[in-house]
Amino acid sequence: MTLPQLAGLEIYPASVVDQDGSVYCLALEKSSGNKVLVVTGKPAGFDGTPQSSGGALVCPLSAQNAAALRERLPWLNPAPLGLRTSAGFGDRLGKATPGHVQAAQGTGVAPIFAQQSVRENARTGRTPQQVVDDAMWAVFQMGWRDPWGADADHLKLPEVIPPFVDAGYTFFTVDPGEHVDKNADTAPEAVLEAQVNALDLNLLASSPADLRQRFEGKSFELDTLTLTFDRITLLRAAAKYGRAVMHITRMYRHLKGLMGNKAFDFEVSVDETDSPTSIHEHYYIASELRRLGIVWVSLAPRFVGKFEKGVDYIGDLAELDQNLAGHAAVMRCLGPYKISLHSGSDKFSVYPMAARHAAGLVHLKTAGTSYLEALRVWAEVDPAAFREIFEFSRQRYETDRATYHVSAELAKVPAARDLTDGDLPGLLDQFDARQVLHVTYGSVLDQFGDQLHAMLRSHEARYSATLKRHFARHLESFSGA
Repeated sequence: MTLPQLAGLEIYPASVVDQDGSVYCLALEKSSGNKVLVVTGKPAGFDGTPQSSGGALVCPLSAQNAAALRERLPWLNPAPLGLRTSAGFGDRLGKATPGHVQAAQGTGVAPIFAQQSVRENARTGRTPQQVVDDAMWAVFQMGWRDPWGADADHLKLPEVIPPFVDAGYTFFTVDPGEHVDKNADTAPEAVLEAQVNALDLNLLASSPADLRQRFEGKSFELDTLTLTFDRITLLRAAAKYGRAVMHITRMYRHLKGLMGNKAFDFEVSVDETDSPTSIHEHYYIASELRRLGIVWVSLAPRFVGKFEKGVDYIGDLAELDQNLAGHAAVMRCLGPYKISLHSGSDKFSVYPMAARHAAGLVHLKTAGTSYLEALRVWAEVDPAAFREIFEFSRQRYETDRATYHVSAELAKVPAARDLTDGDLPGLLDQFDARQVLHVTYGSVLDQFGDQLHAMLRSHEARYSATLKRHFARHLESFSGA
């Protein structure tokens, strides 16, 4: 069966699917600039406008039509990715996935094309279903047929999980950061012991005596090092992360009850804390989770140094290299699972050593970098509009930075008035300016969101090419791992 010629529509060739007596494709409606779904043959279940010639149904990209298409074309459903080397491509605008697909093609890296946290959804005004549907339409447009995932990122409370389950997410990242006690790093032994004794270890099917029996005075042989838990090391680990382990356990059991028999990937994230996760503490967390029957696919420790938003690693790379080696050794001993690099955008100095130590057992999580590259395109095609956004971001920075760990200083951000139009894209390469633009995205979308979306619709190919180039640098160390 062939598609009829429909006036005013430009078909995306990679999207065309001829299956079971129907043809499906995505097309651009030239008059409006909107994308539409075209169905011929058996259009039952789709909502659209019949065409007088050719028997085609032209359908809006609605949630109903997305669900109907997923029913017909199973590869458009997100899937668990397991232990494959993977990367999460956060898309705060719902327009970056075509470029993400181009970047992922041929790399062997399994992609998560739908990735959003509750916080990001609140700031962008999107729902979990909209995030999945936006990614799915782009997967369809680009002809991607391999498995791809959807990540409900940084889940903190059980009550926020159901909308992600209902929307078909397959990857769930639990963030117990609010249950991590940073004071345990320096607290005296008596305080630590009191904290451990106060833990509700019944949930963990344990007791203080059991905990000591499992760890205190014991040495654990890893492939590259030996970990010995003396009394104070054990108390610090349990006082710092004991409540976090309990929270992870509650969240996992709640999620498992919601998912029923559906397979899913579960990630543990303790990266958004003030102090690093020691190698002993990683071993404690993973050992306790394994004992409790928690099945997880990846774990994000808080590494040494700083993994800040939108910029490369800040810290001693030799120290990080040793730190990564230790965390990877724990992962191999208590796994298999993947080491997850959170705030992983633009950490180009980190990727080679992470790939080397983890030998493919890596998940890279990126988010705001795709938004920043959209701003780069805006600076290139409409310098006047970008200048306005840049000055607005400078004004919002001190307020919006409150929920982020960032180091940018406004005094170090160049003033747009001192730059030529040709200089403006370079602001996306300047440390302080890039972070200022990164953390103010919610405020910018509130004020300028319609203009930004319109610009990206008009320059989709340019945006996709920019993203392909940018993410090629992210993925090259992991390709073929």
